[in-house]
Amino acid sequence: MTTASVKWVAGWAGAGVWAAGFVAFSTLTPHRVWGASAAVGYLGAALAVGLLRGPRARPVALCSALAGAVAVPFGYLLLTGEGQSEVGVIQRSAALLLHSGTPYLAEPQAVTDYNPYLPGMSLFGIPAALLGDGSPVARLLGDARLWCAVVLLVCLVGGRAVLWRGGLSRPAGPGGPGGSTGLLVLIASPLVAFPLCVSGVDLPLAGLCWLGLALAARGRGVAAGLALAAACALKWTALPAVAVAAALLAGSHGGRQALRCAAAWSAGVVALVLPAVLRSPGPLVEQVLAFPTGRAGVATPAASPLPGRLLAELGTAGWYTAVLLLVCGGVAVAVSLVTRPPAGCVAAADRLAVGLCVAFLFAPAGRFGYFALPLLLVVWSRLATGAPPGARSHAALLRRGGPVRRGGPPTARPTALPQATPVTRQVPAATLPGRR
Repeated sequence: MTTASVKWVAGWAGAGVWAAGFVAFSTLTPHRVWGASAAVGYLGAALAVGLLRGPRARPVALCSALAGAVAVPFGYLLLTGEGQSEVGVIQRSAALLLHSGTPYLAEPQAVTDYNPYLPGMSLFGIPAALLGDGSPVARLLGDARLWCAVVLLVCLVGGRAVLWRGGLSRPAGPGGPGGSTGLLVLIASPLVAFPLCVSGVDLPLAGLCWLGLALAARGRGVAAGLALAAACALKWTALPAVAVAAALLAGSHGGRQALRCAAAWSAGVVALVLPAVLRSPGPLVEQVLAFPTGRAGVATPAASPLPGRLLAELGTAGWYTAVLLLVCGGVAVAVSLVTRPPAGCVAAADRLAVGLCVAFLFAPAGRFGYFALPLLLVVWSRLATGAPPGARSHAALLRRGGPVRRGGPPTARPTALPQATPVTRQVPAATLPGRR
């Protein structure tokens, strides 16, 4: 067995152990369903790589992983309507939006009555509100998780295509790291497969943030601003992506593009969020801001033992300490964007991942599952660009005067003018000394 095969076996086997952990320790039915199915799929993938020989081993392994971790549990959970509570929250908010013009209940009582998302998230529940759940087809096509997955895939592929057209990524064949195989492996991995099946709410957020960074790397400020406005209309978690994209644009394409991005983002957010703010300002503030930070009348279920949460449990002083640490972390990341703006899409994704991790660590309430968002950005930015870990970005090479590939930005300048070639004058042989 080759070294590469050993790594594949270890990877699939590790994913299987992770999935089996949900069966052993989780009390939630959707988690246990996914864990049981995914563990079988990942085990089959590991056995396929270990036992089969030739070029068919990895495709068979990938099919096993996709079937066990995505197709089977996704179809079963959608048909039965099982999922985490946020799926029902999104679909109820869509029904409220269609009937009352606001996705928020005026007087929420229970945890599931709270809608901690911004108005754009309710759009994923509109198919369920229109189709109902009277038939299996309606349940499949109406489930919000399906449309969250569609937006994620469109954004991942679209952002990669934007970079490829600009010459900022390395074209890959179908089996390359950034090709179809790399994308399918990412989808089959627990990083995407688990949230896709049981919840799905953070997937379109991650996809839109990635698309915004890819557009910013290409110098398309207006398009980047609109993509990030769509992300910020889902959850306020996407706000750090706006600062990172603006810094990337300012550093690589000039301040004018950064201003265009900011203007487009502002217009998009106003158009998507302001109507709900005007319609129900009180419920929006209570459910979108107070509830996720633990300041509402009902405790948030996001209670993983992270530093911010542990501090908040100490009382009012602890809660303010967590908020102070959160603000200090945000300021530190903002200063780094000014003093050392990211150069290229990979560096921007890394910087955004750092900012999000700081926010999740010190927020007064949070879940370990939130870290899937920054991890997804870090992994896919490398797969899509074909950049190995630690590789310098295209823009960094330009700044350091390194070689420039064809297809680079038109503003790239050569590091030095070419030396003039001396011209040798031809002298007739008859005029040379000693010649007649």
